[in-house]
Amino acid sequence: MQLSKTEEQVMQYLWKLEKAFMKDVLEAFPEPKPATTTVATLLKRMTDKGFIDYRLYGKSREYYPLVKKTDYFSKHVNGLIKNFFNNSASQFASFFTSETNLSTSELEELKKIVDEQIKKQEQ
Repeated sequence: MQLSKTEEQVMQYLWKLEKAFMKDVLEAFPEPKPATTTVATLLKRMTDKGFIDYRLYGKSREYYPLVKKTDYFSKHVNGLIKNFFNNSASQFASFFTSETNLSTSELEELKKIVDEQIKKQEQ
């Protein structure tokens, strides 16, 4: 199950806020803000999809994420690698490093991260 772009935007706000009432989510949007009914619909859809849940306080609902940001992002990246790079992480890495205009220092930092991960896996 995936989120639409707008649902993803709401999810970003919830990850940042950790928990929020609808008015808090609405306040997080830049101007022009969407209609309250639009945000209510997005929150309902995201609840139905199992990405968020809420606690009731009288008639007010305090929403919170059920999915961690890292888990969501990891699933996205793995899907990207599978669907666009023939399930080849090296093809993805080649594309990423050549097409994103990374500086030499950023490439060195990536190399360091990869080297550290290799060491961890060898232990």
